[in-house]
Amino acid sequence: MDFDLPADDHPARVAVRAWIADNPNPTGKELAEAGYVVPHWPKPYGLEASPIEQIVIDHELDAAGIRRPANAIGIGWAAPTILLAGSQEQQDRYLPKIFSGEEFWSQLFSETEAGSDLANLATTAVRDGDEYIVNGSKIWSSGAHHSKFGILIARTDPDQPKHKGISYFICPMDTPGLSMSPIVDMTTAHSFNQVFFDDMRLPVSLRVGEEGDGWRLAKVTLSNERVSLSSSGSLWGVGPSAEQLLDQVRDSGGLSDPTLRDEAAKLHIDAELLRLNRLRSLSATLNGKTPGPEASILKIMADEHGQKVMALAKALSGTNGMLAGSGPVGKIPSSMQSGPTENNLGGLNGFDDVDPIWHFGYLFHPALTLGGGTFAVQRNIVAEHVLGLPREINAEQGMTWSEARRPSAG
Repeated sequence: MDFDLPADDHPARVAVRAWIADNPNPTGKELAEAGYVVPHWPKPYGLEASPIEQIVIDHELDAAGIRRPANAIGIGWAAPTILLAGSQEQQDRYLPKIFSGEEFWSQLFSETEAGSDLANLATTAVRDGDEYIVNGSKIWSSGAHHSKFGILIARTDPDQPKHKGISYFICPMDTPGLSMSPIVDMTTAHSFNQVFFDDMRLPVSLRVGEEGDGWRLAKVTLSNERVSLSSSGSLWGVGPSAEQLLDQVRDSGGLSDPTLRDEAAKLHIDAELLRLNRLRSLSATLNGKTPGPEASILKIMADEHGQKVMALAKALSGTNGMLAGSGPVGKIPSSMQSGPTENNLGGLNGFDDVDPIWHFGYLFHPALTLGGGTFAVQRNIVAEHVLGLPREINAEQGMTWSEARRPSAG
């Protein structure tokens, strides 16, 4: 396949550049109204853009230093579910302000006792006339303390099988009976929260879809993260990429240390493999095919690659790398600077010209192979669904698969 991006005179590229010329500093609302926040969506919210057109739009906005509203859970998860199952009134009320970034959203799904099986959730929503009374708690709620609304799943019928008695709600985060406790991680960022519901009352009008259909809608939510086929950021698709780090190294005069040069070369190779792998998945999509093994291994590769990007960035800092606020040499270009981060790292110890995303990323990078499905789970998926290996121990032989494949001592 052709791995090159569309030419400069591609109609989609010309159209985006013309719009940017007329709107050099667009607001989130202007981006949303132009269809550039979710270009793959149907009108009036998007442009019904093809995968190639999505890539072109992403590249042109990035080249112009234009960022979409930071509302990942609202745009990527809540909005598609509201479009699918929400009432017209819910769509008209919530979707425009989700896309403009005027109203930030969080997710209220995970529970401490549910483990990896979300359907084991224990938070209840008991119908009481035109309201539901909600009791229970949720954990790892990213950005809940900044959110206007949350997407909430709760058990509305305990007598049904666990996947059948769950319903899906829009939860205003200022509802009486809702409280939360901060969870501060080792980056010093207050990103997560535990949220508690004590006889919290939600109007029935805030239920999305039918009662008992929450499990299906939760799966829709989790499968509808916004497709960003050109994303190469090292922190789950955001933040600096390997290419940007290596550009910074070149601009600073290159590397003389042979070990660091070797690591930089490996990083470039890994980044190129990931780029080609993303384009392979795109090629399959354009041809109406389901991506094959290259899509299954993408998360494994990207997570470990992100960790290597951040590890090299810290190594390039030398002894300064032990200090909060440090980063690679030189000032990071404005086009790759992070937005404001809620931590205590920026501007410390004389590193005022260093974007705090570097030190934050180094402290955060161990989470890359844990969040969204651990490295072990991802390898099990590849082993079972791509390589066709058995799931459980070899019952007949009474040994594990690895033991069964181990050469005998004799």
